[in-house]
Amino acid sequence: MTTFPNSPAVLKGGLVLIDPTTAAVLRVIALQYNPDTVTRTLQVKSAGTEGGDRSEALRLKGPPTETIKLDAEIDATDQLEFPAQNTVATQSGVFPALSALETLIYPASAQLQANNQLADSGTLEILPMETPLALFVWSQRRIVPVRITEFSVTEEAFDVALNPIRVKVSLGMRVLSVDDLGFQHKGGSLFMSYLQQKEQLAARSTGAVLRTLGLTRIS
Repeated sequence: MTTFPNSPAVLKGGLVLIDPTTAAVLRVIALQYNPDTVTRTLQVKSAGTEGGDRSEALRLKGPPTETIKLDAEIDATDQLEFPAQNTVATQSGVFPALSALETLIYPASAQLQANNQLADSGTLEILPMETPLALFVWSQRRIVPVRITEFSVTEEAFDVALNPIRVKVSLGMRVLSVDDLGFQHKGGSLFMSYLQQKEQLAARSTGAVLRTLGLTRIS
């Protein structure tokens, strides 16, 4: 089966891990299949509360808290039809791709060992381990720093060695804004670019007129 020769190449969504200090790219994780839906929820940070100061009614404390949810599928079935060309899938199924996603929410084993050695040496205060900064990439217009908040895996099929060969990963992410990271942090500047992109796109939206709403004036 051939595809239409002029059909555009479809971009992949995915995650990019960068060093939070140098912004060097550490790993790129492309989703094997783009999910059919991406659910986004924005919770408004309003200064005004019920029964509060009337002067605060129209004020915002900061950017809304945005969460993103999606289901990513990983499937090695097609690769197993040609084992000679796909030795990784033949030997390990989808374990490598699945592990790349799972390690997003694990501290590195070297960090765990280093903290254990510090504890054994009597260090009183051990700082929580810092992970690379994760960026959710969904087109060139949507590159946002995120923290993984939910992660569940459904393994649906296995090979004869019990390696998973088809899985569905449900991801929940919270967008990190300048309220979380500050303006000087690389993630903070990426969030500002994300917000400015929204503003630019909003400016291109065709506005309506009052008559569209059945009004002639606001009085």
